Amino acid sequence: MKNDPQKEAAAPAKVSKGKVRENVEALLIAIILALFIRTFVVQAFKIPSGSMQNTLLIGDYILVNKFIFGVKVPFTDVTFIPIKEPQRGDIIVFKYPEDPSKDFIKRVVALGGDTVRIENKKVYVNGVLQDNPLAIHSDARIFPKDFQPRDNYGPAVVPEGKLFVMGDNRDESNDSRFWGFVDVSAVRGKAFMIYWSWDKNDFGVRWQRLGDIIH
Repeated sequence: MKNDPQKEAAAPAKVSKGKVRENVEALLIAIILALFIRTFVVQAFKIPSGSMQNTLLIGDYILVNKFIFGVKVPFTDVTFIPIKEPQRGDIIVFKYPEDPSKDFIKRVVALGGDTVRIENKKVYVNGVLQDNPLAIHSDARIFPKDFQPRDNYGPAVVPEGKLFVMGDNRDESNDSRFWGFVDVSAVRGKAFMIYWSWDKNDFGVRWQRLGDIIH
């Protein structure tokens, strides 16, 4: 029996279409998986300011664990699978209370129900002096409370469901001392690793920071 030339000519087209379909399906699966991971598990952020120096530097690219504080309904602040809440000392990414379109990163200093007081740059929580070896001060001046709350604040009780946060660069941080508390529901996740770091001043990679675990 002779082969039909038309059928022979059509065979490569079917194979080609099959490969294209496989590639498209693989690409769609990869996109869906990436979106799932970004939405529920891990998301990357860039550090744009020096408020967390020297823990985090301008140009650090970090990974944030979004799953650790629970699974949220996409595009909302509603948590439908709670796991745990932020603890003192955690470095968190959250929606800036005065402009939720912006993400801020700070360290949790006090939780709901805690009393915060700052006296001459020293931070007290529930009357206990907080010794954070990573906190730095770049300005020797001490401002009185009636001038601004940077160096003298409170005492203030953190409402339930809220957090009091500060940058590790205490004299150069726009944080809870100035604009108030962070709602726990606005927390996007906990920073846990530096995966890339670029020094724009020296125009080079900070190789020694890559892979550093954030504390």
